[in-house]
Amino acid sequence: MVMRVAIVTESFLPQINGVTNSVCRVVEQLTRRGHTVLVVAPGEGESSYAGQPVARVASFTLPGNDDSVVGLSTRRRVARTLRDFAPDVVHLASPVWLGKAGMNAAVRLGLPTVAVFQTDLAGFARGYRLWRSIGDDAIWSWLRRIHDQADVTLAPSTDTARRLVEHGFPRVRRWGRGVDLERFHPAYRDDELRRELAPAGEALVGYVGRLAPEKRVGALTALRDMPGAGLVVVGGGPSEPELRAELPDAAFLGFRTGADLSRAYASLDVFVHTGPAETFCQAVQEALSSGVPVVAPDTGGPVDLVDHGTSGYLVDPDDPDALRTAVERITSDAPLRRDMAAAARGSVHRRSWEATCDELLGHYDTAIAQHGQLAAA
Repeated sequence: MVMRVAIVTESFLPQINGVTNSVCRVVEQLTRRGHTVLVVAPGEGESSYAGQPVARVASFTLPGNDDSVVGLSTRRRVARTLRDFAPDVVHLASPVWLGKAGMNAAVRLGLPTVAVFQTDLAGFARGYRLWRSIGDDAIWSWLRRIHDQADVTLAPSTDTARRLVEHGFPRVRRWGRGVDLERFHPAYRDDELRRELAPAGEALVGYVGRLAPEKRVGALTALRDMPGAGLVVVGGGPSEPELRAELPDAAFLGFRTGADLSRAYASLDVFVHTGPAETFCQAVQEALSSGVPVVAPDTGGPVDLVDHGTSGYLVDPDDPDALRTAVERITSDAPLRRDMAAAARGSVHRRSWEATCDELLGHYDTAIAQHGQLAAA
């Protein structure tokens, strides 16, 4: 069945983050299958993507976080856009503000909805002083009111699905994320880059991602002065000046995309993720696909991605000694590192975006069927 899918997203190009990345891949996959897509997104930018239209709405920037753009639109305005497009299903990507208007409009128009929970907003808020006063209970209540109206809520990991159910979210199903198995590949390992970063042949330990308070990248200080290892940080964000001061010997490579990002991942010997509030953690999956062992928090999305003791280690996010011990175990044992690298790549071979989109289409069918049953009742 060829579908018309409206995607209302809290974030889209030119902003680059996990929500944008997921929406772009979904639009590409739906387009390849012959479906028609409309993206409703905040802020200024291109009016089309992958040959599909992008409807832009007014936006503002969150105080204290210049990288976060929030869409401003009323239910009526979004309803007009949806009514003109006449979708078979409305996909709400990480709905909070614009997504709330999108959900209200879809319900008003009697359209099936799939709400994708992607951002731990409560965990995000804790990293910013201006937002801490809101409180976890208020944030969860706001999100639950949005998802209460969805025909299906999709959680990216087992841990997130459990938490949503505990907070009273109904009709929760799990939907993970795909990874580009060609773009993130061990073949991108770059000997010249490694010689530049590790002139004495050190093992390279790296973080790739946004440098922001909620990511707790400062935890990498536990890895300072580690014998036989060099620290690499890839990415940008508001925490960069502070991190440069805390990690004076680390190599900061800045924000990278395309082949440069692929080379940065594959040239590492160990990937370390520090954020404890990841609902999925695409960076971990990209590192695994690049054939790099991972050390990550034993919470949230990484629990589903890292096979503890085989493709890496899961550690207590509040125990810096455990983090250092796990990284040292890999960097000091070359045979273990090779085995883990092979296991890392093997662990993602069934997680292509093609396979993930097949699952998503199944969730669309479920939402449409459930919506029809409720309407009939």
